[in-house]
Amino acid sequence: MVVAAAACGVLLTSCGSGDGSSGKNDGADAGRKGAGGAGSDRGRAADLKRIPEVGDRLQSKIPKDSRQVVAVYGEDEDSAKSTVVLYTKSGKADATWEKKRSWPAHNGKKGWTTDHHENDKRSPVGVFTLTDAGGVLAGPDAKLPYTKSDSMQAPHYWPKTHWHDFDYVIAIDYNRAKGTPPNDPTRPQGQAKGAASGCTWTMAVARRAA
Repeated sequence: MVVAAAACGVLLTSCGSGDGSSGKNDGADAGRKGAGGAGSDRGRAADLKRIPEVGDRLQSKIPKDSRQVVAVYGEDEDSAKSTVVLYTKSGKADATWEKKRSWPAHNGKKGWTTDHHENDKRSPVGVFTLTDAGGVLAGPDAKLPYTKSDSMQAPHYWPKTHWHDFDYVIAIDYNRAKGTPPNDPTRPQGQAKGAASGCTWTMAVARRAA
């Protein structure tokens, strides 16, 4: 699972025990329950003291001043299928999380991992901030810094159904330099640790999902 937090953030969650223990299952019953649990539209209005199905270790990494969390619930460790859920809360001291919306999505081609490396085709599990956006299309009315560039165009040897995957992109701050475009190649932890999904971009928001 990916969790993005801060003023806005992403929480990448996988499948597993959800009890916050270390290891590949850390923080993630969410994946298995993505279709009918936290990732579903049921319980939309419920007040939540915690982000659902996220273990203690990942939960503790969400910045205390966060007002938005984008949680990505993976269907299975080796599956690309996932569900993205937006949670928000007010600035009140006793405020709880509220589920606002969910979308079908995908992780890396081979699923997710707690030990991501270059070309493993998996998404990293963790809590990451969202600070920069970009895409092929002109910027939408959003608060994140936005870079428009044709260089983010999805390769046309991909199936046509994915040609618009990078119309809008939000960079997940995993092994990247904040304040740069989503496709900036800088890797502070070294090239071997890869990017957020094993490729140049980190989190794509398809035009049809906007």
